[in-house]
Amino acid sequence: MIERNGVVPCARSIVRITGREKCDLACSWRIMRVKALGQRRSNYDRKRVLVTGGAGFLGSHLIDRLLERGDEVLCADNLFTGDKRNLDHLAGEPRFEFMRHDVCFPLFVEVDEIWNLACPASPVHYQHDPVQTTKTSVHGAINMLGLAKRLGCRIFQASTSEVYGDPAVHPQTESYWGNVNPIGIRSCYDEGKRCAETLFFDYHRQHGLDIKVARIFNTYGPRMHPGDGRVVSNFIIQALKGEPITIYGDGQQTRSFCYVDDLIDGFLALMASEPGFPGPVNLGTPREFTIRELAEMVIEQTGSRSELRNLPLPQDDPLQRKPDISLAREKLQWEPKVRLEDGLARTIDYFRSVVER
Repeated sequence: MIERNGVVPCARSIVRITGREKCDLACSWRIMRVKALGQRRSNYDRKRVLVTGGAGFLGSHLIDRLLERGDEVLCADNLFTGDKRNLDHLAGEPRFEFMRHDVCFPLFVEVDEIWNLACPASPVHYQHDPVQTTKTSVHGAINMLGLAKRLGCRIFQASTSEVYGDPAVHPQTESYWGNVNPIGIRSCYDEGKRCAETLFFDYHRQHGLDIKVARIFNTYGPRMHPGDGRVVSNFIIQALKGEPITIYGDGQQTRSFCYVDDLIDGFLALMASEPGFPGPVNLGTPREFTIRELAEMVIEQTGSRSELRNLPLPQDDPLQRKPDISLAREKLQWEPKVRLEDGLARTIDYFRSVVER
């Protein structure tokens, strides 16, 4: 029905509509549209979800799982460290949309749920532009929290075990406040994530915002960036190329390595948990390995002849890192299942294809 100058053509006659009738007609149309949208929503029971940093290692795996459960996903990523090839398999997926966007700037979209994963997460990347790293953590948190407040929706923050710094408590519990150098070369990431947590909990207390905060420990798996400088990807790439495997320090520093599938299970369990449980909650594996043990395992699984080469330990590199996951077990009924030996095999298979490209 097309109106021209207040006149609507009718099958039998031309009817002139007054201003008041126009208003009533518009209201009726809006009501019918809302009812139709509500009916469509109830039929499909589908969430519209925003994932920032969705082209990255963790973000792309999360998007896969959200699509599997039937959600519509909007991925926002500025591709500083993310890679659109991580999303190539979603080409043609009608429930997926990619938007190139930097979370340091506000984003105005309509969604039911927000997952904030945007931030460089490896020392090589976050130390490349430390000021921008801090901005991404802090301004990004402010912008996403503002969006969640406007929409009244639940929001997830991907925090990190780096908030514990070089811990004086082992293993680390969520109640531990950390041992962080506020002016070191890693501070842009460590303190940026600590400030982001502060903002999340202040929005929670001041505005009643429904938040979920996860502290992520070392995670590995397919789609890791081959040049991110993380220990698992470094060792695998070096071993596959037959290059010396570089160990910083004496190799006795420890890490706990969680396979990506297990971590995403933890993400989903936390986001689905009761509103009264905002976190923070440690997500990682409590099984601890020395860096030297990891290197030897990679050499064995790749069949490499690479030798070990020791280099000086970087500034503020933590000597121990192991999560206490009692809270995740209690509140989320979650704990990792994939053994390091099995997860490494899958990750090595992935990197073989990367090296051969």
